[in-house]
Amino acid sequence: MYKHILVPTDGSTLSAKAIKTAARLAKVSGARLTGLSVMPPNPMPIYAESVTYGIAPRNYKEIKEKAAKKALAVVQIEAETSGVEAKTLSLTADQPWRAIISTARSKKCDLIVMASHGRSGLSALLLGSETAKVLTHSKVPVLVCR
Repeated sequence: MYKHILVPTDGSTLSAKAIKTAARLAKVSGARLTGLSVMPPNPMPIYAESVTYGIAPRNYKEIKEKAAKKALAVVQIEAETSGVEAKTLSLTADQPWRAIISTARSKKCDLIVMASHGRSGLSALLLGSETAKVLTHSKVPVLVCR
């Protein structure tokens, strides 16, 4: 069935559900698992009346790396619990959906399992959906968990 499953995570509760699904699917199909966290680059500071708002690049990197490590730990725990081989990877990218597809291709994954945050209306239009972009552009099959 599947040999290598990619599971992107942002550390959310919905991502945890996708991780659990990916680990179970990996177990029954004898696949290995790769957890992926995609960190956005340091955002540009906001300037307002001679005051700069933002996070120092070093602090931002530390905060994002800590969050990625925590999110990817869930993948490791779930894989160990399921008895599945797993590796994790953390990347920085402007467009997470492109990094997800690129990673799936380069790691020769035959399935991407990811969460859908279920945004609708104006928030979906403004924020977009990484899941929808992966679904639209990926040649690798995608299983979406809600």
